[in-house]
Amino acid sequence: MNALAPASFGAALSAARDAAGAQHYPQGTLYVVATPIGNLADVTLRALHVLDIVDVIACEDTRHTQGMLRAYGIDRPGARLLAVHQHNEAEAAQAVVARLAQGERIAYVSDAGTPGVSDPGARLAAAVRAAGHRVLPLPGASSVVTLVQAAGLVADGGDERSAFVFAGFLPSKAGERDAAVAELAHETRSVVLLEAPHRIEALARALGVLGERRITVGRELTKQFEEIATVAAAALADWFAAGRDRTRGEFALVLHPVAVAADDGAEAERVLRLLLAELPLKTAVKLAAEISGAPRNALYDTALRLRSEAERAD
Repeated sequence: MNALAPASFGAALSAARDAAGAQHYPQGTLYVVATPIGNLADVTLRALHVLDIVDVIACEDTRHTQGMLRAYGIDRPGARLLAVHQHNEAEAAQAVVARLAQGERIAYVSDAGTPGVSDPGARLAAAVRAAGHRVLPLPGASSVVTLVQAAGLVADGGDERSAFVFAGFLPSKAGERDAAVAELAHETRSVVLLEAPHRIEALARALGVLGERRITVGRELTKQFEEIATVAAAALADWFAAGRDRTRGEFALVLHPVAVAADDGAEAERVLRLLLAELPLKTAVKLAAEISGAPRNALYDTALRLRSEAERAD
């Protein structure tokens, strides 16, 4: 995490109080707070204010969180930090629920980014909701969305694909990882993956079977040595080998959507015409996309055109 002196955030903490202080922050509530994935300046004003006012901060790593809080000029004694991580989340959630029942306001942060996506937090939120307490999310940084922003996920022909699948970390064992990649070969939508530095080269080799399918890799996102590149899957292992530092840091990767061949477009339209004769437009488009693999946005536009042509013919 890019370290900045606490004085750098003095004005930010004051601005956070001014901007967010008048809002209502109910007691007996779990505040799930997204924190920066690298650059400390990416914190939101509401996140700063909530971290400053809650009774307890539950966190993935108390030492990491204490350092982050100090950088923001927030004084939080160790007794007000509660460790909630992947190894104790189910048990620690009960301690959080007990505190909420007493009317305390509790924030949860993971080491970086948005809790409950690939970091701990999901089981905690589920337990709190099951106990009848409120879970209030504070949005912010996410490595998943950050890389999607930069990847330019546009299929051949200019059809923008907003849909993507978040797969997270693939299995660490080689055989299971290869099987997961084989399944991804049949996924036509974009797919977001995460990987740790000690496994990134093995993942790159496994993804090579996807051939010319494009992959955008993001390394050290928002940090000083951030690097984003798009290469063919078959060339990904060579890309990592070409730079000594390219296997260092944390990684997010996006498999770009599968391009639909031009002749497949005619088949997709044929399928769509048949479905439109029997089904409502949205249902027909959804099924046609699943059957043909063609992008749903393009099929929707085609369906509107076909319906307009039918109406004029009548």
